Order: sequence, then structure tokens, then C-alpha cells
Amino acid sequence: MRFTKTLFILFTLLVARSSTVLAQVGDTAVKEVRSSTNMLAILLIIISLLFAFVIYAMGQVLLTLTRQVMDKNKISIKILPAIFIIGLSLFSGTAHAQDTIVEAVVKVLPNYGGLEATSFWVLVFTIGIETVAILGMLFFIKRMQQELAPAKVKVPSIAWSQWWARVNNKFFTRAVPVAKEADILLDHDYDGIKELDNALPPWWKYGFIITIFFAVAYLLHFHVLGSGNNPTEEYTAEMLRASVQMEAYAAKSKDKVDENNIVLAEAVGIASGGEIYQQACFACHGKLGEGGAGPNLTDDYWLHKGSLNDIYHSIKTGYPDKGMQAWEKQYSPKQISNITSYIVKLGGTKPANGKLPQGDVYTAEPVTDSTLDLKDNLQKK
Repeated sequence: MRFTKTLFILFTLLVARSSTVLAQVGDTAVKEVRSSTNMLAILLIIISLLFAFVIYAMGQVLLTLTRQVMDKNKISIKILPAIFIIGLSLFSGTAHAQDTIVEAVVKVLPNYGGLEATSFWVLVFTIGIETVAILGMLFFIKRMQQELAPAKVKVPSIAWSQWWARVNNKFFTRAVPVAKEADILLDHDYDGIKELDNALPPWWKYGFIITIFFAVAYLLHFHVLGSGNNPTEEYTAEMLRASVQMEAYAAKSKDKVDENNIVLAEAVGIASGGEIYQQACFACHGKLGEGGAGPNLTDDYWLHKGSLNDIYHSIKTGYPDKGMQAWEKQYSPKQISNITSYIVKLGGTKPANGKLPQGDVYTAEPVTDSTLDLKDNLQKK
């Protein structure tokens, strides 16, 4: 015990001298390279001092654990001189590093943040040695803690097959092994076929119980309390919601037009349709609708009827077999509606050089709702 205390004092002196060495290096560096403005030198010295303090604290812990391990294993105290020798070797190495640093910092060459290259690398090397020492001491401290810890009782591991057999027998199958089937064999005999008194599979039994509770809840919800809708009521409610959504969508999409809901456009829409007509339609139907490769659009004769809906459909889908292409991919429904209104406006204008009538005379049908007949629209204009 007395030798241990002596070793502790020597180790304390060793740490104190190491700190003095680092402080001297710092003072020399301050004097020579003006480290008052050299933050790199100050940072390296602070790190070195902090690591030295950590080594000192870990050394105390290591000494305590070493003493406990020796007491536990009844090891002779004579191994402590070996630790003392190692400490002296570190002490001498530190002293040598001190001499190297003192000699190196005399030269002032502003390379590494204002430090001379040798001084910089010596400080870095010192920090590296301290880091290695800390890691080594951590390793030995952990080993000694494991040595002092009580022995762990090894719990036998359960094989996967054993675990699955246990779970399967408890929750899924609950079958009796073949070797024990004689214990559950019944007296029933059907032409040599005997019956075993096996229990129901747990999954089937639990599922059956759950369906009973579900059936009771279903009966109360739909047929007793009437809080749930039957399939017919659900369908009616869904259709009602769908109609409301369609109305809301139609209100937001005022430009959504087709041959079923088209109405005659206003003056601005007709003018827009006229511009498109002069770009895409005049080549076949003439600039004034007098006809050319296509039929005359100003008389009462139509190849595919002449209502507002029919004209819109003809422009939208076309009649390729008669040379009329479909325009639904080139123009939006609103634009096709404007073209249709412009063509209706051409009715009865009788331009010069009009093409001879083609098709049948279109007789206007009674006007219903917003669908207006071509002739009535012209008269109202």
C-alpha cells in the first residue's frame, strides 16, 4: 500500500511536469511568434492541457481499478514497478518533446497560422500521443470493469423451431403429437377408421367467437337501432352526393361545353369564332361561307342537320369519309362553340357565287330550354 501511494505521488509529479512543459512551450511561442494574436497556437496549447488533465483523471481511475483487480485476484503488488517504469518512459519522452519544442520555436517562419512548421507539428504530435494514451487508458479501464463485474448467468437460447412449435401449439393448431394420440383415441370405429378427440384449432375457435360478436353488433346497427343504411339507402345517398358534386363542378367549369348543353354565344364569342373560321374553315367553305370543297353554310340545306347541337357535333367529331376532319384536338370546347355560333350567324346571308345546295332542307324543331334552333336564333338577332 505504501508503494502504491509513492507511485501515485510520482504520477502526479509526472502530470504536473507535463503541464509545465506545455506551458513553457506556450510561453516561448508567445514570445517569439507573438501568439497573443495567434489563435492556432493558443488553441493547440489549450487542447494539450485539457488532454493532460483527462489523462491525470483517468490515471486515478485506472489506479483504483488496478488495486481492486489485484485484491480480487490476489496478485502480488510487485507488478506495480512495471507501471512505474512505463510512467518514467513517458516522462522522459515528454521531456524530450519539451526540448524539441523549445528549440523549434526559436525560428519564426509564418507557415501554419503564424507558427513555424516544426513547432506546429510537434504540438500536433503531442496531442496525438495524448489521444492515443487516452484511448489506451479507456481500453484498460473497460477491461478492468469487466473483470470486476459479476459473472453473467448464461441464459440458454431457444431455437427457432422450438419457439415456433410453442406458438403454433398455443395459438394455431394445438395438435397432439403422434406419439400421444393413443391418449385421445375414441371408441368410435368406422370400418377400421378411428376418431381422435383433437381440440379445435385456436385460430378457428377465436375467429368464430369474434364473428358472433360482430353479428350481434351488425344486427343492432342495421336492423334494430336503424343507425346504418342498407345497400339501397347507401346507393341513393351516394348518387345524391355525386349529383351535388357534379353541379359544383359544372358551376366552376363554365367553359365546359358539349353538343348537349351548347347555347348561342354572345357577340364577343361570335367574333372570336369568326377569327378561327377565317384561319381553319375558309379553305373548304369560303371566306363568306359560300362553299367550295365543302358545302355552302349560308343556305337551308344541310348534310347532317342544321341545329346548333348538330353543327357543334359536326365540327367536333367531323366526317372523315366526306372530307370533314375532327377539330376537337385542335380547339377547346369553348372555341368550337364560338365557331358554331359564327356559322349560325352566316345563315341567310346569301353571298355571291354561293355553291349549289347539298343535302336536305333543315326544318327547325320547337325550341326547348336553352337549346335554340338555328333559324330562331337568327331572327332574334
